Amino acid sequence: MFACTGYAAQAADAKLAPFSFERRDPGPRDIRIDILFCGVCHSDIHTARSEWGPSSYPVVPGHEIVGRVAAVGAEVDGFKVGDLAAVGCMVDSCQDCSNCRDGLEQYCENGFTGTYNSPDKKTPGLHTFGGYSKVIVVDQNFVLRVPESLELAAVAPLLCAGITPYSPLRHWKVGPGSVVGIVGLGGLGHMGLKLAHAMGADVTLFTTSPGKAEDARRLGANHVVLSRDPDAMASQAARFDFILDCVSAQHDINAYLQLLKRDGALVQVGAPSDPLPVAVFSLIMGRRTFAGSLIGGIAETQEMLDFCAEHGIVSDIEIVPMQRINEAYDRVLASDVKYRFVIDMASLPAAA
Repeated sequence: MFACTGYAAQAADAKLAPFSFERRDPGPRDIRIDILFCGVCHSDIHTARSEWGPSSYPVVPGHEIVGRVAAVGAEVDGFKVGDLAAVGCMVDSCQDCSNCRDGLEQYCENGFTGTYNSPDKKTPGLHTFGGYSKVIVVDQNFVLRVPESLELAAVAPLLCAGITPYSPLRHWKVGPGSVVGIVGLGGLGHMGLKLAHAMGADVTLFTTSPGKAEDARRLGANHVVLSRDPDAMASQAARFDFILDCVSAQHDINAYLQLLKRDGALVQVGAPSDPLPVAVFSLIMGRRTFAGSLIGGIAETQEMLDFCAEHGIVSDIEIVPMQRINEAYDRVLASDVKYRFVIDMASLPAAA
């Protein structure tokens, strides 16, 4: 074991503060990564504050991690010291169930190990600590290659905010000629616009905010519809092959189901805390599908990074020092960021 520093929440109502802890030494298949940047995801806030069920404290959040390889185990064959590397939302899974064998580790039948706040199979009795820290040690199967051509800090959010829309867009075969709707313009929605546009789709943003129209077009939207305007919504009826819903607040899902063509699909990636009532006739009258999607497997996440490199896609970010993380959390809750905060880990003190 070796000493590491980071920022942690010690309780649901506590601010994040400097924290010292121990990481495991790299085993034969492990990679030690010096963290350069870590994105700030809304799920970090939910977990730090026990809003998705009881968390295990202390919580060191962070699952959008980019850094450089500092050490590799004797059996590591895909990375060497000095390589750029990334870690997303998972650091382990059973690797043996049908979903893992299919490269869908996020649906591991035995439960994947989250990058933070999960029971740590490598160090029994402890839980995982995330990327708001100097260093992380991860099995090589869960480490990703970072394309050299992309702005490093802006790559970090791709590890969650990028793969979360990419996976359903790919699974539902969005491409040239597809008519696609993106609901909500935040961290997920802005990446959904960029990716769907790069895939060749005709893309519409649905938003409650008239002031977001100009930015939406810059990000890849061909059209913008104000979802609070009944006439504007009615004009979109039965138009869409695919709608990606990125909204985590309560909203009328049936209003969007009505916009799907026959056999169209609405996929939920935003995660409201309360159930979304679905009117069955919104589905059965058009053989429509209402589905969900969770991040992506490791191979698909690498595919997403390579796709982003090919098309020059990164997240729109604001870089913050570690010492301003609590302010950043408040601004996320106030929707005061375009569109993702990224922590410069060089600002983290050497010792807590």
